[in-house]
Amino acid sequence: MKPAPFAYHDPRTLDDLLGLAGRLENAKLLAGGQSLVSMLNMRFVIPDHVIDLNRVAGLSGIADTGNAIEIGAMTRQRALERDPVIAAKAPVMQEALRHVGHLQTRSRGTIGGSLCHLDPSAELCAVARLYDATLHVAGARGKRDIAMADWSLGFMTPALEPDEVLTGITLPVWREPHGHAFVELARRHGDFAIAGVGCLVALDGKDTIARAAISIVGIATAPVRLTEAETALTGQPANAATFKAAAVHATKLDCLADAHVSAAYRARLAGVLTERALAIAAARAQGAAHG
Repeated sequence: MKPAPFAYHDPRTLDDLLGLAGRLENAKLLAGGQSLVSMLNMRFVIPDHVIDLNRVAGLSGIADTGNAIEIGAMTRQRALERDPVIAAKAPVMQEALRHVGHLQTRSRGTIGGSLCHLDPSAELCAVARLYDATLHVAGARGKRDIAMADWSLGFMTPALEPDEVLTGITLPVWREPHGHAFVELARRHGDFAIAGVGCLVALDGKDTIARAAISIVGIATAPVRLTEAETALTGQPANAATFKAAAVHATKLDCLADAHVSAAYRARLAGVLTERALAIAAARAQGAAHG
């Protein structure tokens, strides 16, 4: 199939981009295009205007500010996958990216495009939720920040006004030594995740869990933080019994059902993957603490 007719716009500055977004009705923003182009071709979306972000200056890049990583919304997924700052301070993002599509799609796809498309199975959305990221948005009325926890308004619907654009993401980093893990199950590698779990675990000097974060995707319309399990893990020994008990919280979540699996299957899978991810992250944390 071919897309319905639309007008194409190619701004070069953020001011020009915001001007177009503010005055054009029924417009779609084109970042990497890995989702939008397919949706256009299948006529799932029929915009009157497509605004191309690819030549807008200043929307990409990765910067280490000490306590956080600043990432431009147009930063390619492949750049994140290979960046030394991400490798040193947020390696779970690179582990998650290995599950995202294929090399060709990651070479064009952007972090901002993934966050704005907000697919329920999107790995980068899980990572942003895992770190309590802040998303930076600009529009005709000015700039504002949105917590990742408040980003989703519903199925594939981010908290953006029609005239607003995502410009960047702030990812707070864990300064203490810790371990990480991202595991998921898909029908084939690169397919949408049936469920995926990312976690971070920091230990004290006695192999007791000092801090934990768990983010799950694929089970609901937006990433889910397993806050009850995180609280229960704090102060507990980093062992198999602790991880199994924490994973029970995941099995109690309300999960989506689809043509492939039932809600009960997803809930069971969320528990299995949570237990597995915690064990991997804790083992890495022990290596970081004792190495």
